[in-house]
Amino acid sequence: MPTYAALLYTEDVDWSQPEHAETTKQYMEFGQAAAAVIRGGKALYPTSTATTVRVSGGDVLTSDGPYAETKEALTGFYLFECADLDEAVRVSAKLPAARNGVVEIRPVIEF
Repeated sequence: MPTYAALLYTEDVDWSQPEHAETTKQYMEFGQAAAAVIRGGKALYPTSTATTVRVSGGDVLTSDGPYAETKEALTGFYLFECADLDEAVRVSAKLPAARNGVVEIRPVIEF
């Protein structure tokens, strides 16, 4: 059965803070409802905690912050094992991020 990554783009906030308790509760409820297809996933700390890495001429270069500056940030992800893209879309549409941001679904390559 194919695996799909659901990339959640929402407002760039720290989900570990108490003021986001209602939204994190919604994600916990989603997790229970979609447990049959969820194979992994996590929320991410804000983009201010990101480190970007690239290698140039054999040197490892790092910079603070995300690769791209955008209004909405990658704030979490799920791995779903679904029968097809249609099922992955149905499951992703139930994510809180689909209502207050956007969810990008991409098939995962198995090496």
